[in-house]
Amino acid sequence: MQIRNIGIVGAGLMGSGIAQVCAQAGYETAVCEATPELLQKGIGRLKRTLAGAVAKGKLEAGQAESIMGRIKGTADVQDLAQSDIVIEAISEDIDAKRRLFEALDAICPFHTIFASNTSSISIIRIATATQRPGRFVGLHFFNPVPVMKLVEVVRTLQTDDETVSAATAFVESLGKQPIHAKDRPGFIVNRLLIPYLLDSIRAYESGLASKEDIDAGMMLGCSHPMGPLTLLDYVGLDTTYSIANIMYDEFKDARYAPPVLLRQMVQVGHFGRKSGKGFFDYASA
Repeated sequence: MQIRNIGIVGAGLMGSGIAQVCAQAGYETAVCEATPELLQKGIGRLKRTLAGAVAKGKLEAGQAESIMGRIKGTADVQDLAQSDIVIEAISEDIDAKRRLFEALDAICPFHTIFASNTSSISIIRIATATQRPGRFVGLHFFNPVPVMKLVEVVRTLQTDDETVSAATAFVESLGKQPIHAKDRPGFIVNRLLIPYLLDSIRAYESGLASKEDIDAGMMLGCSHPMGPLTLLDYVGLDTTYSIANIMYDEFKDARYAPPVLLRQMVQVGHFGRKSGKGFFDYASA
């Protein structure tokens, strides 16, 4: 099948980034949010991102204008009815995702591929809310979407070959590198990354070393581009906490159990860069 029109649900950090790369690749892209206020916030973020790219010489002003011209914002999910693929990028709430796709299933024609950008939830748990599990796939983009090259293509026990092929070709058309994973919570990257990040918190929590030295150790000793505690602040401590809980519930493995310090930081609103404070202070950033 040929994909021409893209529907995206969620205009947050991930959804707006996915919208940008889709429109930049030439696709007509409809972005849906729950309320006009959230939609306006997401479109505003997208415009600022494009303006920043123009200021840095990464895009020409005309290119940014063309990208925005291919993006249509809406607060009505009915406007996604003509999409060839719908990508969900809402919060990591299994019930909310299932309700959304149940509604989309009644709106979209049967050829429409459904995809979830979840970073941790088993895709089949979402897909069973629809009558098209064979046309359901995981497409896990990475933040920031316009910069990060990787997309995990996740196949369930019921995803058919045509859907996997079409989703893979779509990812490649965005200039991204697809990798294929089976439908297990965390897929490839978070399955390996989350225990590493949680161990870095445990090391700091136990007094092994300062946060600066933990980060420097992994950057200078392992050639990582940033240390684990800085990475946690960038990903979001609330996001990491949610992923860890989902994976712990699935595997019952202590490696995925959130440390007490992580839980306490999330409880007081220290989410990292987006809140201005995490393991490091970003109030002046």
